[in-house]
Amino acid sequence: MSKSVAKPTKSRNYKVASIPADGIGPEVVSAAIEVVQKLAKISKTFTIEFEHIPWGTAYYKQHGKYVDDNVLEVLRRYNAILFGSVGAPDVPDHISLWGLLLAIRGPLQLYANVRPVRTFPGTLSRLRDTKSGAPEIDWVLVRENTEGEYSGHGGRSHRGQKWEVATEVAIFTYVGIERIMRFAFSTAQARPKKLLTVVTKSNSMRNGMVLWDEVALEVSRDFPDIKWDKMLVDAMTVRMVNSPGSLDTIVGTNLHMDILSDLAAALAGSLGIAPSSNLDPTRKNPSLFEPVHGSAFDITGKGVANPVATIWSTAEMLGWLGEGEAKDTLMQAIENVCSAGVLTADLGGTANTKEVTRAICEELEKLGSRK
Repeated sequence: MSKSVAKPTKSRNYKVASIPADGIGPEVVSAAIEVVQKLAKISKTFTIEFEHIPWGTAYYKQHGKYVDDNVLEVLRRYNAILFGSVGAPDVPDHISLWGLLLAIRGPLQLYANVRPVRTFPGTLSRLRDTKSGAPEIDWVLVRENTEGEYSGHGGRSHRGQKWEVATEVAIFTYVGIERIMRFAFSTAQARPKKLLTVVTKSNSMRNGMVLWDEVALEVSRDFPDIKWDKMLVDAMTVRMVNSPGSLDTIVGTNLHMDILSDLAAALAGSLGIAPSSNLDPTRKNPSLFEPVHGSAFDITGKGVANPVATIWSTAEMLGWLGEGEAKDTLMQAIENVCSAGVLTADLGGTANTKEVTRAICEELEKLGSRK
Protein backbone atom coordinates (compact mmCIF):
# COMPACT_ATOMS: atom_id res chain seq x y z
CA MET A 1 0.00 0.00 0.00
CA SER A 2 1.25 3.48 -0.81
CA LYS A 3 2.52 5.38 2.19
CA SER A 4 1.74 8.80 0.73
CA VAL A 5 -1.58 10.61 0.73
CA ALA A 6 -4.02 9.71 -2.02
CA LYS A 7 -3.81 12.08 -4.97
CA PRO A 8 -6.82 13.55 -6.80
CA THR A 9 -7.30 12.46 -10.38
CA LYS A 10 -7.06 14.87 -13.30
CA SER A 11 -10.86 14.93 -13.35
CA ARG A 12 -10.82 16.36 -9.81
CA ASN A 13 -12.39 13.44 -8.00
CA TYR A 14 -11.92 13.47 -4.24
CA LYS A 15 -12.28 10.75 -1.67
CA VAL A 16 -12.85 11.88 1.92
CA ALA A 17 -12.90 9.86 5.12
CA SER A 18 -15.90 10.74 7.27
CA ILE A 19 -15.48 10.18 11.03
CA PRO A 20 -18.58 11.63 12.73
CA ALA A 21 -17.71 9.93 16.06
CA ASP A 22 -19.60 11.16 19.14
CA GLY A 23 -22.26 13.55 20.44
CA ILE A 24 -23.54 15.98 17.84
CA GLY A 25 -20.75 14.89 15.49
CA PRO A 26 -22.98 12.65 13.33
CA GLU A 27 -25.62 15.40 13.04
CA VAL A 28 -23.29 18.17 11.90
CA VAL A 29 -21.12 15.95 9.70
CA SER A 30 -24.24 14.67 7.94
CA ALA A 31 -25.31 18.28 7.35
CA ALA A 32 -21.91 19.24 5.96
CA ILE A 33 -21.81 16.27 3.61
CA GLU A 34 -25.28 17.13 2.27
CA VAL A 35 -24.15 20.69 1.56
CA VAL A 36 -20.86 19.74 -0.12
CA GLN A 37 -22.52 17.12 -2.29
CA LYS A 38 -25.11 19.72 -3.34
CA LEU A 39 -22.29 22.11 -4.21
CA ALA A 40 -20.47 19.47 -6.25
CA LYS A 41 -23.67 18.66 -8.14
CA ILE A 42 -24.34 22.31 -8.93
CA SER A 43 -20.79 23.25 -9.89
CA LYS A 44 -20.13 20.18 -12.06
CA THR A 45 -16.40 20.92 -11.76
CA PHE A 46 -15.47 18.26 -9.23
CA THR A 47 -16.84 15.14 -7.58
CA ILE A 48 -16.47 14.16 -3.96
CA GLU A 49 -17.12 10.85 -2.24
CA PHE A 50 -17.40 10.45 1.52
CA GLU A 51 -16.67 7.07 3.11
CA HIS A 52 -17.88 6.51 6.66
CA ILE A 53 -15.44 5.18 9.29
CA PRO A 54 -17.18 4.09 12.52
CA TRP A 55 -14.44 5.09 15.00
CA GLY A 56 -15.65 6.70 18.21
CA THR A 57 -16.91 5.80 21.67
CA ALA A 58 -19.39 3.18 20.44
CA TYR A 59 -16.52 1.50 18.58
CA TYR A 60 -14.37 1.73 21.72
CA LYS A 61 -17.01 0.05 23.86
CA GLN A 62 -17.31 -2.77 21.35
CA HIS A 63 -13.63 -3.29 20.49
CA GLY A 64 -11.72 -1.84 23.44
CA LYS A 65 -10.01 0.78 21.23
CA TYR A 66 -11.06 3.94 19.45
CA VAL A 67 -9.33 3.25 16.13
CA ASP A 68 -8.04 0.26 14.21
CA ASP A 69 -4.40 -0.70 14.64
CA ASN A 70 -3.70 0.32 11.04
CA VAL A 71 -5.31 3.74 11.51
CA LEU A 72 -2.63 5.59 9.55
CA GLU A 73 -2.74 3.19 6.61
CA VAL A 74 -6.51 3.51 6.47
CA LEU A 75 -6.48 7.31 6.48
CA ARG A 76 -3.74 7.62 3.88
CA ARG A 77 -6.14 6.18 1.31
CA TYR A 78 -8.04 9.47 1.33
CA ASN A 79 -7.49 12.99 0.09
CA ALA A 80 -8.83 14.48 3.32
CA ILE A 81 -10.60 13.65 6.58
CA LEU A 82 -13.86 15.18 7.89
CA PHE A 83 -14.20 14.77 11.65
CA GLY A 84 -17.13 15.43 13.99
CA SER A 85 -16.39 15.34 17.70
CA VAL A 86 -15.10 12.90 20.29
CA GLY A 87 -16.11 12.31 23.89
CA ALA A 88 -18.86 10.73 25.95
CA PRO A 89 -20.09 11.27 29.52
CA ASP A 90 -19.22 7.73 30.60
CA VAL A 91 -15.64 7.65 29.27
CA PRO A 92 -12.86 9.80 30.79
CA ASP A 93 -11.96 12.62 28.41
CA HIS A 94 -8.25 11.83 28.32
CA ILE A 95 -9.02 8.31 27.12
CA SER A 96 -11.35 9.39 24.33
CA LEU A 97 -9.20 12.31 23.13
CA TRP A 98 -5.91 10.40 23.10
CA GLY A 99 -7.65 7.31 21.77
CA LEU A 100 -9.04 9.01 18.67
CA LEU A 101 -8.22 12.58 17.69
CA LEU A 102 -4.71 12.77 19.13
CA ALA A 103 -4.01 9.32 17.69
CA ILE A 104 -4.41 10.98 14.30
CA ARG A 105 -3.00 14.50 14.66
CA GLY A 106 0.46 13.59 15.93
CA PRO A 107 1.27 10.45 13.94
CA LEU A 108 0.11 12.11 10.69
CA GLN A 109 2.13 15.23 11.62
CA LEU A 110 -0.81 17.56 11.19
CA TYR A 111 1.27 20.24 12.85
CA ALA A 112 -0.63 23.35 11.76
CA ASN A 113 -4.05 23.82 13.28
CA VAL A 114 -5.71 26.78 11.55
CA ARG A 115 -8.79 28.37 13.07
CA PRO A 116 -10.28 31.33 11.18
CA VAL A 117 -12.65 33.46 13.21
CA ARG A 118 -14.93 36.24 12.01
CA THR A 119 -18.33 37.72 12.58
CA PHE A 120 -20.87 36.83 9.91
CA PRO A 121 -23.45 39.29 8.57
CA GLY A 122 -26.64 38.98 10.58
CA THR A 123 -24.86 37.70 13.68
CA LEU A 124 -23.77 39.73 16.67
CA SER A 125 -20.32 39.84 18.18
CA ARG A 126 -20.08 39.79 21.96
CA LEU A 127 -18.00 42.96 21.65
CA ARG A 128 -19.72 46.33 21.85
CA ASP A 129 -17.01 48.88 21.10
CA THR A 130 -16.19 48.13 17.48
CA LYS A 131 -16.19 50.46 14.49
CA SER A 132 -19.55 50.66 12.76
CA GLY A 133 -19.68 49.17 9.30
CA ALA A 134 -16.38 47.28 9.59
CA PRO A 135 -15.96 43.57 10.30
CA GLU A 136 -15.83 43.28 14.06
CA ILE A 137 -13.56 40.25 14.13
CA ASP A 138 -11.53 38.83 11.27
CA TRP A 139 -8.67 36.74 12.60
CA VAL A 140 -6.75 33.61 11.71
CA LEU A 141 -5.45 31.67 14.69
CA VAL A 142 -2.55 29.30 14.06
CA ARG A 143 -1.98 26.63 16.70
CA GLU A 144 1.06 24.38 16.97
CA ASN A 145 -0.64 21.00 16.90
CA THR A 146 1.80 18.19 17.65
CA GLU A 147 3.99 19.09 20.63
CA GLY A 148 4.14 21.68 23.42
CA GLU A 149 1.86 21.08 26.38
CA TYR A 150 0.02 18.21 24.65
CA SER A 151 3.09 16.09 23.92
CA GLY A 152 1.91 13.29 26.20
CA HIS A 153 5.17 13.18 28.17
CA GLY A 154 5.02 12.70 31.92
CA GLY A 155 3.63 10.21 34.37
CA ARG A 156 2.31 9.43 37.83
CA SER A 157 3.92 7.68 40.76
CA HIS A 158 2.73 6.61 44.22
CA ARG A 159 -0.81 6.34 42.92
CA GLY A 160 -3.51 6.45 45.57
CA GLN A 161 -1.19 7.87 48.20
CA LYS A 162 -1.34 11.31 49.77
CA TRP A 163 2.13 11.94 48.33
CA GLU A 164 1.17 10.95 44.80
CA VAL A 165 3.09 12.87 42.13
CA ALA A 166 2.03 13.66 38.56
CA THR A 167 4.09 15.38 35.88
CA GLU A 168 2.99 16.81 32.54
CA VAL A 169 6.02 17.80 30.49
CA ALA A 170 5.73 20.39 27.75
CA ILE A 171 8.05 19.58 24.83
CA PHE A 172 9.32 22.34 22.56
CA THR A 173 11.70 21.48 19.73
CA TYR A 174 13.50 23.81 17.35
CA VAL A 175 12.07 21.86 14.41
CA GLY A 176 8.51 22.04 15.72
CA ILE A 177 8.68 25.74 16.52
CA GLU A 178 10.47 26.73 13.32
CA ARG A 179 7.98 25.05 11.03
CA ILE A 180 4.90 26.49 12.76
CA MET A 181 6.46 29.96 12.78
CA ARG A 182 7.18 29.76 9.06
CA PHE A 183 3.61 28.64 8.46
CA ALA A 184 2.26 31.51 10.58
CA PHE A 185 4.42 34.16 8.91
CA SER A 186 3.42 32.81 5.49
CA THR A 187 -0.25 32.91 6.50
CA ALA A 188 0.12 36.52 7.62
CA GLN A 189 1.93 37.32 4.37
CA ALA A 190 -1.07 36.12 2.36
CA ARG A 191 -3.49 38.41 4.22
CA PRO A 192 -3.99 42.12 3.50
CA LYS A 193 -2.82 43.44 6.88
CA LYS A 194 0.41 41.40 6.87
CA LEU A 195 0.26 41.43 10.64
CA LEU A 196 1.26 38.64 13.05
CA THR A 197 1.06 38.38 16.83
CA VAL A 198 3.18 35.71 18.54
CA VAL A 199 1.62 34.56 21.82
CA THR A 200 4.08 33.53 24.52
CA LYS A 201 4.58 33.10 28.26
CA SER A 202 8.35 33.39 28.37
CA ASN A 203 8.35 35.57 31.46
CA SER A 204 7.56 32.57 33.66
CA MET A 205 8.28 29.58 31.40
CA ARG A 206 12.00 30.19 31.03
CA ASN A 207 13.06 27.31 28.80
CA GLY A 208 10.61 26.13 26.16
CA MET A 209 8.90 29.47 25.73
CA VAL A 210 12.19 31.34 25.56
CA LEU A 211 13.20 29.03 22.71
CA TRP A 212 9.78 29.77 21.17
CA ASP A 213 10.52 33.51 21.24
CA GLU A 214 14.05 33.09 19.89
CA VAL A 215 12.91 31.03 16.92
CA ALA A 216 10.10 33.50 16.17
CA LEU A 217 12.68 36.31 15.98
CA GLU A 218 14.95 34.22 13.79
CA VAL A 219 12.16 33.30 11.34
CA SER A 220 10.89 36.88 11.22
CA ARG A 221 14.09 37.95 9.44
CA ASP A 222 12.93 35.99 6.39
CA PHE A 223 9.67 37.98 6.29
CA PRO A 224 10.66 41.66 6.28
CA ASP A 225 7.25 42.68 4.92
CA ILE A 226 5.43 41.32 7.99
CA LYS A 227 4.76 43.56 10.95
CA TRP A 228 4.82 41.37 14.04
CA ASP A 229 4.68 41.69 17.77
CA LYS A 230 4.86 39.44 20.81
CA MET A 231 2.33 39.27 23.64
CA LEU A 232 2.03 37.30 26.86
CA VAL A 233 -0.94 34.95 26.75
CA ASP A 234 -2.70 36.50 29.74
CA ALA A 235 -2.42 40.00 28.27
CA MET A 236 -3.62 38.58 24.97
CA THR A 237 -7.04 37.78 26.40
CA VAL A 238 -7.49 41.46 27.28
CA ARG A 239 -6.30 42.62 23.87
CA MET A 240 -8.74 40.31 22.09
CA VAL A 241 -11.62 41.91 23.99
CA ASN A 242 -10.47 45.53 24.12
CA SER A 243 -8.70 45.94 20.79
CA PRO A 244 -9.86 43.31 18.27
CA GLY A 245 -8.91 45.49 15.31
CA SER A 246 -5.25 45.40 16.34
CA LEU A 247 -5.11 41.67 15.61
CA ASP A 248 -5.08 39.65 12.42
CA THR A 249 -2.97 36.47 12.33
CA ILE A 250 -2.11 34.96 15.71
CA VAL A 251 0.23 32.05 16.46
CA GLY A 252 0.64 30.21 19.74
CA THR A 253 1.38 26.91 21.42
CA ASN A 254 -0.89 23.90 21.55
CA LEU A 255 -2.42 24.80 24.92
CA HIS A 256 -2.50 28.57 24.55
CA MET A 257 -4.27 28.51 21.20
CA ASP A 258 -6.64 25.77 22.30
CA ILE A 259 -7.90 28.19 24.94
CA LEU A 260 -7.66 31.45 22.98
CA SER A 261 -9.46 30.03 19.95
CA ASP A 262 -12.49 29.20 22.10
CA LEU A 263 -12.46 32.75 23.45
CA ALA A 264 -12.18 34.06 19.90
CA ALA A 265 -15.14 32.00 18.72
CA ALA A 266 -17.27 33.12 21.64
CA LEU A 267 -16.40 36.76 20.99
CA ALA A 268 -17.36 36.36 17.33
CA GLY A 269 -20.73 34.92 18.25
CA SER A 270 -20.59 31.23 19.09
CA LEU A 271 -18.50 28.07 19.09
CA GLY A 272 -21.13 26.83 16.67
CA ILE A 273 -19.55 28.82 13.83
CA ALA A 274 -15.89 28.02 14.58
CA PRO A 275 -14.11 25.78 12.03
CA SER A 276 -10.63 24.30 12.11
CA SER A 277 -8.13 22.67 9.77
CA ASN A 278 -5.48 20.24 10.99
CA LEU A 279 -2.95 20.55 8.20
CA ASP A 280 0.14 18.72 7.04
CA PRO A 281 1.68 21.56 5.00
CA THR A 282 4.07 19.06 3.37
CA ARG A 283 0.98 17.30 1.92
CA LYS A 284 2.53 13.91 2.62
CA ASN A 285 -0.54 13.00 4.68
CA PRO A 286 -4.26 13.80 4.39
CA SER A 287 -5.31 16.81 6.43
CA LEU A 288 -8.22 16.71 8.87
CA PHE A 289 -11.06 19.23 9.07
CA GLU A 290 -13.37 19.57 12.06
CA PRO A 291 -15.56 22.01 13.99
CA VAL A 292 -13.98 23.49 17.10
CA HIS A 293 -16.96 22.66 19.31
CA GLY A 294 -17.08 19.43 21.27
CA SER A 295 -19.62 16.65 21.58
CA ALA A 296 -22.27 18.90 23.20
CA PHE A 297 -24.03 16.14 25.15
CA ASP A 298 -26.72 18.55 26.32
CA ILE A 299 -28.15 18.94 22.82
CA THR A 300 -27.17 15.64 21.23
CA GLY A 301 -30.05 14.09 19.31
CA LYS A 302 -32.29 17.15 19.57
CA GLY A 303 -31.62 18.35 16.04
CA VAL A 304 -30.71 21.87 17.12
CA ALA A 305 -26.91 21.85 16.74
CA ASN A 306 -25.43 24.62 14.63
CA PRO A 307 -23.94 22.99 11.50
CA VAL A 308 -22.11 26.13 10.31
CA ALA A 309 -18.78 25.29 11.98
CA THR A 310 -18.65 21.93 10.23
CA ILE A 311 -19.86 23.33 6.91
CA TRP A 312 -17.25 26.09 7.12
CA SER A 313 -14.66 23.39 7.89
CA THR A 314 -15.61 21.62 4.66
CA ALA A 315 -15.20 24.93 2.81
CA GLU A 316 -11.66 25.10 4.19
CA MET A 317 -11.19 21.49 3.07
CA LEU A 318 -12.25 22.37 -0.47
CA GLY A 319 -9.80 25.25 -0.51
CA TRP A 320 -6.99 22.97 0.70
CA LEU A 321 -7.83 20.47 -2.05
CA GLY A 322 -7.48 23.23 -4.64
CA GLU A 323 -11.17 23.99 -5.16
CA GLY A 324 -10.90 27.69 -4.36
CA GLU A 325 -13.95 28.76 -6.35
CA ALA A 326 -16.10 26.14 -4.64
CA LYS A 327 -14.85 27.32 -1.26
CA ASP A 328 -15.72 30.94 -2.05
CA THR A 329 -19.19 29.95 -3.27
CA LEU A 330 -19.89 27.96 -0.12
CA MET A 331 -18.71 30.77 2.13
CA GLN A 332 -20.94 33.21 0.25
CA ALA A 333 -23.91 30.91 0.78
CA ILE A 334 -23.20 30.68 4.51
CA GLU A 335 -22.94 34.46 4.80
CA ASN A 336 -26.15 35.01 2.85
CA VAL A 337 -28.08 32.55 5.02
CA CYS A 338 -26.80 34.15 8.22
CA SER A 339 -27.60 37.61 6.86
CA ALA A 340 -31.16 36.43 6.14
CA GLY A 341 -31.55 35.51 9.80
CA VAL A 342 -31.64 31.72 9.44
CA LEU A 343 -29.77 31.08 12.68
CA THR A 344 -29.70 28.43 15.38
CA ALA A 345 -30.35 29.26 19.02
CA ASP A 346 -26.68 29.81 19.90
CA LEU A 347 -26.72 32.80 17.53
CA GLY A 348 -30.05 34.08 18.76
CA GLY A 349 -32.22 32.40 16.14
CA THR A 350 -34.91 29.73 16.11
CA ALA A 351 -33.82 27.49 13.22
CA ASN A 352 -32.79 23.89 13.75
CA THR A 353 -29.96 21.92 12.13
CA LYS A 354 -31.96 20.75 9.13
CA GLU A 355 -33.44 24.19 8.47
CA VAL A 356 -30.01 25.83 8.36
CA THR A 357 -28.68 23.03 6.17
CA ARG A 358 -31.63 23.30 3.79
CA ALA A 359 -31.27 27.09 3.62
CA ILE A 360 -27.59 26.82 2.65
CA CYS A 361 -28.38 24.22 -0.01
CA GLU A 362 -31.10 26.47 -1.44
CA GLU A 363 -28.72 29.43 -1.43
CA LEU A 364 -26.16 27.37 -3.33
CA GLU A 365 -28.80 26.70 -5.97
CA LYS A 366 -29.50 30.43 -6.25
CA LEU A 367 -25.83 31.26 -6.57
CA GLY A 368 -25.36 28.52 -9.13
CA SER A 369 -28.22 29.79 -11.29
CA ARG A 370 -26.56 33.21 -11.56
CA LYS A 371 -23.43 31.86 -13.18
